[in-house]
Amino acid sequence: MSEIQMPRLSDTMEEGVISTWVKKVGDKVAAGDVLVEIETDKAVMEYEAYEDGFLVKQSVNEGDTVPIGAVIGVIADSPDAEVAESAPAAPAEPAAEEEKQEAAAEQPAPAAPAPAAEQSGESGGGEGPRPRTSPLARRLAKEYGLDITRIQGSGPKGRVVRADIEAAAKNGTAAQTTAPSTPAAPAEAAPAAQAPAFDDGRASEELKVSNVRKVIARRLTESKQQVPHFYLRRTIDAEALNAFRSQINEQLASTGAKISFNDLIVKACATTLKLHPAVNTSWVDDKLLQHHRVNVGVAVAVDAGLVVPVLHDTDKATLSEISTRTRELAGKARDGKLKPQEMSGGTFSVSNLGMFGVDSFSAVINPPEAAILAVGAMRQEAVVVDGEVAVRNRISLELSVDHRAVDGAVGAAFLKDLAEILEEPMRIIL
Repeated sequence: MSEIQMPRLSDTMEEGVISTWVKKVGDKVAAGDVLVEIETDKAVMEYEAYEDGFLVKQSVNEGDTVPIGAVIGVIADSPDAEVAESAPAAPAEPAAEEEKQEAAAEQPAPAAPAPAAEQSGESGGGEGPRPRTSPLARRLAKEYGLDITRIQGSGPKGRVVRADIEAAAKNGTAAQTTAPSTPAAPAEAAPAAQAPAFDDGRASEELKVSNVRKVIARRLTESKQQVPHFYLRRTIDAEALNAFRSQINEQLASTGAKISFNDLIVKACATTLKLHPAVNTSWVDDKLLQHHRVNVGVAVAVDAGLVVPVLHDTDKATLSEISTRTRELAGKARDGKLKPQEMSGGTFSVSNLGMFGVDSFSAVINPPEAAILAVGAMRQEAVVVDGEVAVRNRISLELSVDHRAVDGAVGAAFLKDLAEILEEPMRIIL
């Protein structure tokens, strides 16, 4: 008999949602069979069995959120095996148990309870009292972007608990008011202009937020808050690139393969990273990591948000390999079938919105990478060429850079060489 634990299916995953139990209790299981589909911070992934047996217990239900390492089920040699009580079911939300334990740890106060207007606090050194909070409440407040010091707690001794955070987030405020301990005087009727927030004339409804969307929001917020971005912009002449792509696709016509502009840009980025290894780095825990493999991530829009599958060893791949692999990964991303290793290990990313007609934009760095390239649409523009006005195809590029890992001059030199390679595209394959 062995326990099935919530696996870590991505490098940023902290918890997972049980999307679908593929195997039911009593089903026979062979090694390699898909047991359950799990929604991670990036996609819905299949989790396979590592041994033969029978699924004798599902410790959590579909839709439950489970932390990494928690028991989600049990496999045994026989379908009639009794599950030992020592194989606990993982709670769908660790919040309730956590808050019960914290409440139990509180000793009853000998004095009368403080008035409702007084907020119970913990010692904060010389900074005055701080509200009592649970670890879960602090984490949720951070995820919702709330100031926990402005939220009044409803737990023991005024402790701020999960319910307080969720109520404050739902109300769209950073503070929640609780009912006073003594009856309050009847309030005067509020004027019509002070209508409740939910009746503000916008006909709003709250949508269900996927785990992927929540993590995207949290990670991008952390990226902008913690990573000092700077931006470098350059517009390239894409005439030669356009002609080069047409020539390659003519040669590949019999194979069925087709090279996109993005394939050329991804390969050019890999080539340039080999020339500028200082950009192929990461700043992690006050340490600068030099990556010796060039793994370019390609941003893909899916219904749940944005995922970035990674092309490992991009510098060593041919254009045909990059094209085939990119389309394969993009398809798996849209179907929610990406494997953990297909989304991990990126050292640089490319985000292309040219197909949507976007001229240019600033991309947010995907930590722990040090840079990301934003690619706009190809446009015909009137420019001066050899002293005469001519209409040329041009593409805007913008490089977002982590200033902790890469200096401005280093980033500028990278973008300069990248632009020159794209304007002389034969260098991409040489």
